[in-house]
Amino acid sequence: MKLSEVFKQKETTYLHIEKWKQLNADIIAGFTMRNGGISKPPFHSLNTGLHVKDVTLDVVENRKVIASEIGVPLSNWVCAEQTHQTNVHFVTDLDKGKGAMDYSSSIKATDGLITNKPGILCTAVFADCVPLFFYDPITSSIGIAHAGWKGTVNKMASQMVQAFEAEGVEPSDLLVAVGPCISKDYYEVDQRVVRHIPEDYWEKVVFPKENNRFLFDMKQLHVEILLQAGVLRNNIEVTEYCTYRDETLFFSHRRDHGETGRMLGFIGLLP
Repeated sequence: MKLSEVFKQKETTYLHIEKWKQLNADIIAGFTMRNGGISKPPFHSLNTGLHVKDVTLDVVENRKVIASEIGVPLSNWVCAEQTHQTNVHFVTDLDKGKGAMDYSSSIKATDGLITNKPGILCTAVFADCVPLFFYDPITSSIGIAHAGWKGTVNKMASQMVQAFEAEGVEPSDLLVAVGPCISKDYYEVDQRVVRHIPEDYWEKVVFPKENNRFLFDMKQLHVEILLQAGVLRNNIEVTEYCTYRDETLFFSHRRDHGETGRMLGFIGLLP
């Protein structure tokens, strides 16, 4: 990775947004890797997804490893159901622990979480979809969103910005990081997907191949949507990591043919 890479390795199990940590020592924002857990193949080893066919107790143990390393107990984690929609939930203290140790208690039909409450860890799980991290240093508001291709083309990014605006955050103050996901070179899609992408963006995010197939740059589409939503380009960071390519670091739903684990994206402010 280049020196400009926004996600730096912090511990053996995760990468973190070092630049934000330098702005505010209390912020915890990162993305786990696949190694350092106890899950058995094909979920080996640090699987954090409770909704895949892994042993639940193993996943909880993996999450406890991460909780110990980042210093936030599972009782303060908040997890969403993630249904590839664009619903955003404002997290309060009443949500603490939801989805942390059992999937059934996850916040329903939600792919975006925001809060301005310290002591809460907003989380989401990934295995090729795009993690979006948000931080407003003015109001100390934070958030995380999960966006597969459906969430991406349906403008999950702008839904998050609007949710922050509703809480008094100026879009121009928001810092946003686009985290590890499948990159353009490995994300081949068909007409069924690209027909949902507004034509205004095609030149920058859709690259035709043979047989009516296309390469789709989800990272760049998020940048374009964020700019349209009022986020400043200098405030948007984009990782160079690719979940498909970087096999020793990450699970990949596409590369691993659907039988694989999940990484955890997380963000919180220490109390």
